[in-house]
Amino acid sequence: MVCGGFTCSKNALCSLNVVYMLVGLLLIGVAAWGKGFGIVFSIHIIGGVIAVGFFLLLIAIVGLIGAVHHHQVMLFFYMVILFIVFLFQFGVSCSCLAMNQDQQEKLLDSTWGMMSNKTIEALELKLNCCGLFNNTQSRSIYERDYALCQAVSEDKTSKCQTCGERMLQHSSEVLKILGGVGLFFSFTEILGVWLAMRYRNQKDPRANPSAFL
Repeated sequence: MVCGGFTCSKNALCSLNVVYMLVGLLLIGVAAWGKGFGIVFSIHIIGGVIAVGFFLLLIAIVGLIGAVHHHQVMLFFYMVILFIVFLFQFGVSCSCLAMNQDQQEKLLDSTWGMMSNKTIEALELKLNCCGLFNNTQSRSIYERDYALCQAVSEDKTSKCQTCGERMLQHSSEVLKILGGVGLFFSFTEILGVWLAMRYRNQKDPRANPSAFL
């Protein structure tokens, strides 16, 4: 069977969706592992990762069933949803790669404001830092966080490094990794859209009339 044949397209699409299922299960497992071992404290972060994992798992199941049964309707919705995910993920990945330090500071500042006190305290202890940024714009917020911070030295004669400074030391590298991984998966998604469209338009050699219903 040539590579462009019906069976080859079916097997390629099934294999791609199996990989998506494994990635979805991995995201769910990593979120549960991070919560169980106390590495991640924010329920919003854990819930977001688990939601992404379930969504990816659901899309992969739809694509897999559509590929196995050559189901036209399921393959159509699979293509549409996967293409929307591709556009969103491609845009986010490019934003991560193009983000400069000022934009990183604004992102950290907005994220810090949405975090609960418990999450902030756990992060400060983990990174041995206090507050986000000690600048004119956020001086009052920094002083409030520093007064509640448990990561300062015991004699409290010297201030800890701010959490913003610590995170900015590695944020560029992390964003490049996230952007690169996101771009890689976005191109696999457009490959999935192309495979689904190609496979959907191919005639089943079994000549099964119900395959096109």
